[in-house]
Amino acid sequence: MGAPTEGHSHAHGSTNRTRLAIAIGIVSVVLLVEIGGALVSGSLALLADAGHMFSDLFGLIIALVASIIALRPASDRHTFGFQRTEVLAALVNGLILVVVGVFVFVEGISRLLSPETDHVQGGIMLLIASIGLVANIVALLVLRGGDTKSFNMRGAYLEVLGDTIGSLAVIVAAIVILLTGFVQADAIASLAIAVMIVPRAVMLLRDVVAVLIQSTPKETNVQTIREHILGTDGVLDVHDVHVWAITSGEAVFSAHVVVDDETFAERSTGALLDQLSECLSEHFDVGHSTFQLEPAEHAGHEHEQHR
Repeated sequence: MGAPTEGHSHAHGSTNRTRLAIAIGIVSVVLLVEIGGALVSGSLALLADAGHMFSDLFGLIIALVASIIALRPASDRHTFGFQRTEVLAALVNGLILVVVGVFVFVEGISRLLSPETDHVQGGIMLLIASIGLVANIVALLVLRGGDTKSFNMRGAYLEVLGDTIGSLAVIVAAIVILLTGFVQADAIASLAIAVMIVPRAVMLLRDVVAVLIQSTPKETNVQTIREHILGTDGVLDVHDVHVWAITSGEAVFSAHVVVDDETFAERSTGALLDQLSECLSEHFDVGHSTFQLEPAEHAGHEHEQHR
């Protein structure tokens, strides 16, 4: 039964990478079209959407590269593999998002305050944004059929969904300009896109920093884990508990577990380790856990910082 499951997993991974590659191709073409359209039409909203799309393209590439790197086995030099590459790339992505968001926001305010300097060709703006919307919808359909349990695929889907909303905002602004001549609609649409970009960038950077400083994953409750461990037969106490993440969705756990003398005497420590590992894996989705089993007298000799 093991071999078919493994083959099924590899097939899913290959399919996800194909879907990501197709989405990257679509978004890349639309990005170039939007940049050209923004320069020709003078639309800040199109330029803002292109900036948003550039960041999302970067995110899609990260997802694809991460899925490929994840296939590389750990080594003596890289004992956890190369999964944290995704986190470092996300840091760069977040910084790009902040720069783009701030630039668009400042420029949008400037155009609102000086509308006489804003010359936008609504027709070109509408055409380019419509092409972007159609392409984003196609990319969404491509990604929608991917593995919904994959963090990479879910993240990629949300990236393109954000682009789709941005294209809709530009289309609305272009229609307003064509029907009313209200050119400030372009600046308003660009500000709306900036409002979508900046909070997302801040949240992304917050999550990245949390991983890099080895904070406990926000979905993990350390006290609940303690209670589960203490509820295991043979366990007297647990201390020196650490939970951190290598990358998104990859939690690591370590702890010192004080065990009663009977468990050591009966040489049941192997079974206890199995129980503890299964508990962490099944209840808390922790795939990598390390336990140091100690008799009660040893725990009393440990340095205060390890308690």
